[in-house]
Amino acid sequence: MNDTTSAPGASSANTSTGPVSGRIRYRLQQAGQRFFANDNIADYIEPGEIDALRDEVAGRMHAVLQSLVIDTDNDHNTQDTARRVAKMYLDEVFAGRYRQAPAVTAFPNVSRLNELMIVGPIQVRSACSHHFCPIIGRVWIGILPNETSDLIGLSKYARLCEWVMSRPQIQEEAVVLLADILERRVRPDGLAVVMEADHFCMHWRGVKDSDSAMTNSVMRGAFLRDANLRREFLALMPRKSSGAV
Repeated sequence: MNDTTSAPGASSANTSTGPVSGRIRYRLQQAGQRFFANDNIADYIEPGEIDALRDEVAGRMHAVLQSLVIDTDNDHNTQDTARRVAKMYLDEVFAGRYRQAPAVTAFPNVSRLNELMIVGPIQVRSACSHHFCPIIGRVWIGILPNETSDLIGLSKYARLCEWVMSRPQIQEEAVVLLADILERRVRPDGLAVVMEADHFCMHWRGVKDSDSAMTNSVMRGAFLRDANLRREFLALMPRKSSGAV
């Protein structure tokens, strides 16, 4: 963890002065907590600070537009763009950084279910942390419960996916993060997560290839040990279209 004096705003972050981002950063540094692009920092944000942070981001975004030599004073299309972008980042596309995890009620496995369950495809939206370009795709989840596993509702898988994916990140790390959270919540004998997605940093820039997609998977427990279980999951994965990829 960097020394608190190395970050902008850190020297005054423990007082009532300075930007709100500095105060939040100071708390994270004092607690020794990482704050990478795909980390959730909701525990270190105090009531009312999201509104102030939104205003701060809007101000800094306005400076970016000025540096891009865009006449936001007279261009009717960009006069309010800085505020819209700030709201979009904090309240929507990166909300998984600033909001607490969704409430997920777990139920005991009274019936002692121990057969493969598959959830998906769940449509997900994220953003590449390299260029902040959209990542649009689908996720499939395989669960092999045991008698001590907790069971969660079908919609809760989608809510957890949305919470994890609403952050700037790379797909490989997003899938691992989602698998870690599901493994802690459900405590299954086996867990499989597969994600297939389009990356707009490939479409918009660089090679400008509109046909390439990325698929990756995480296998835990029984799925890692048992090749037949892996094959069953992959064969039964519903491939119906959900408007992505």
